[in-house]
Amino acid sequence: MSISVVRAASLPWNNIANEFVGDDHGTSVTFLVVDASVGRGVSLHKHPYDEVIVVLEGEATLDDGVRTRGVGAGDIVVIPAGQPHGFTSTGDRPLRQIDIHASPRFVTEWLERRRT
Repeated sequence: MSISVVRAASLPWNNIANEFVGDDHGTSVTFLVVDASVGRGVSLHKHPYDEVIVVLEGEATLDDGVRTRGVGAGDIVVIPAGQPHGFTSTGDRPLRQIDIHASPRFVTEWLERRRT
């Protein structure tokens, strides 16, 4: 096996992010390269594996199904398996973050109607 390089912009786009599916690239990690304009986001959902979000730029309101809290550039959000979560880009500029899924593929249970 050798090192491969994938341009993020070449990955499939899903409304707010480019999607890197580990199974498609021979690896056990899946992630999103998020670029969400203000007001965009993802509705409440959960995964059967851990997720880590690294906020690079902008701000978001994070919803865990019980309360909301603000996160911003420099924050790392650790979401345990089975924990409901969603977010909306807030602030005055787009939200850029990396959402790392501890799985070779996305497995998502939507708890609310999906946002676009």
